[in-house]
Amino acid sequence: MKKNKQFGLIGKDIEYSFSRKYFSNKFSSSNEFSGYDYKNYDIQSLDQIKTLFKNNFDGLNVTIPYKEKIIKYLDGLTIEAKEIGAVNTICFENGKKIGYNTDLFGFSESLKINNINNIDNVLILGTGGAAKMIKFFCKKNKISFNIVSRQKSHNYLSYADINCNSFSNNSLIVNCSPVGTYPNINQCPKIPYECLNKENILFDLVYNPSETLFMKKGNEIGCKTLNGLDMLRFQAEMSWKLWTNSTK
Repeated sequence: MKKNKQFGLIGKDIEYSFSRKYFSNKFSSSNEFSGYDYKNYDIQSLDQIKTLFKNNFDGLNVTIPYKEKIIKYLDGLTIEAKEIGAVNTICFENGKKIGYNTDLFGFSESLKINNINNIDNVLILGTGGAAKMIKFFCKKNKISFNIVSRQKSHNYLSYADINCNSFSNNSLIVNCSPVGTYPNINQCPKIPYECLNKENILFDLVYNPSETLFMKKGNEIGCKTLNGLDMLRFQAEMSWKLWTNSTK
């Protein structure tokens, strides 16, 4: 008799979750996955995580706002996840909780399938776990970048610092913040959109709605735009590969 398997997503306000629908559809598509289940674990604080870990999980995903904070509750990290400083996938390996980052794979593959391979510089909007992953991507590929925060510091620009010089050449502008996510579809990052040019690429990690206001403003100017849906698919499949290769 096949063993039931339990997977899930840890986050906050995640009723809209891509992951639950994706894996539920995957599990219902084949008798091979009979008894497999994927649930959302919408928690208001990581204080609840120790109780949650008492469940007999076979794999977990992690999303906003816990990708960084979850690390201290894990037994180990891959080298990549440690360098990035953010985890979105947890494997249960020989009784230990090991953190991985599959967002990096998802982001890289999204660029590939959209033929985005000539990037002069990257403007990273936001400072959370996803932004840390983009920063790691830039360093790994020797691409210059700036990180934009609501508050200026020695590490970050403020939105007020952005001007037309920020969008010269083949600039990739990545929205790593939740701004513009449903139901707040009339919001977008506060950048000077009038400075954009057709050589710019706008990548919104938001996927609901499929065309955010950030993307719409780019499309009106003729920029190439993409949302986070392909990235999510790629990272989900990499999570699945890790879970099925790990052992309890």
